Amino acid sequence: MLASARLRIYLPWTSAVLIGVQRTEVGDELDTGLAAGMELRQLHYFVTLAEELHFGRAAEREHIVQSALSQQVQRLERELGVRLLERSTHHVSLTAAGAVFLVEARQILAHVDRAAAAARRATGAAAPLRVGIIDASYDSMPQILQEVQARYPGLVIHQVEASVPEQYQRLTDGRLDVGIGRATLAPPQVASLLFRQDPLGVLVPSGHRFAEVDSIPVAVLAQEPLLLAEEVQAPEFNQFTVEMCRTAGFTPTVYGGTVESIRAAADLVAQGRCLYCVPSSCIAALPGTIWRPLTEPASYYPWSVLWRASQTSARVRAVVSCARAMSQRLGWLTTTGQMAH
Repeated sequence: MLASARLRIYLPWTSAVLIGVQRTEVGDELDTGLAAGMELRQLHYFVTLAEELHFGRAAEREHIVQSALSQQVQRLERELGVRLLERSTHHVSLTAAGAVFLVEARQILAHVDRAAAAARRATGAAAPLRVGIIDASYDSMPQILQEVQARYPGLVIHQVEASVPEQYQRLTDGRLDVGIGRATLAPPQVASLLFRQDPLGVLVPSGHRFAEVDSIPVAVLAQEPLLLAEEVQAPEFNQFTVEMCRTAGFTPTVYGGTVESIRAAADLVAQGRCLYCVPSSCIAALPGTIWRPLTEPASYYPWSVLWRASQTSARVRAVVSCARAMSQRLGWLTTTGQMAH
């Protein structure tokens, strides 16, 4: 149901006559100033109240407070210029105009639902949406895609695991529609939206002395071998980690081996061979290790949605829109301390 959308509805002349809106003619023209304008949510609240005939039950059903429901219905009545409900302390009933308007309102809402379903079916009939992901352990893109799929259930999404440099190339040559990563090194052909400042921390083995503290100053990492990712796979993350260490006054001691996945890194950490800096968005998928946030300075890894700058398809806009909405809802850009760039 799209009843919460802020859409102005203009009733046809036949409906206006039925509910008693007066017609003013200048020649054959209808005075458009008397057209009834309203929001879809007001229609939806009215229909719910007409079905319940009880403000308390209707408000509970719509998950809003009773006073807000009452105000919206009153605004609807003012827009129409007619009284839809008779109210008393213990009783709510429809007026004659309200009973006729209820039929029309239900038809309008049903038509909006059918239009939305048709639009989603049309989206789903298009080519699959090809989305780049870095590593299955990170949770940002899966959460975004879950919201995209909820909005567009018919949309077919293909997830492609690829490094950020590879995503840049695939976006540029059209083999990928959307990607995710740090946008610092993105070529001009790739547009981006920063949606998450992800707290950076360090993975330590369960018996390590750092496991007993709540947070770890970056400077103490100078005493530990740090694992970096394969340079060709994640140059932007390696650069971020090294720059963070240098900001704290040291160049990290790099562990000699390399890995191609977060899970492989966690295995090395669990064996006590090294420590590994990693954002908070993947720690739920890494059993056998302990994650501690880094402080002094606190660091945040910047995640961006990536897409081809010349690509303006509705499917790509849907992913960007969902990423922006989720970021706002979950406070992903709200940080304390130093912000990463």
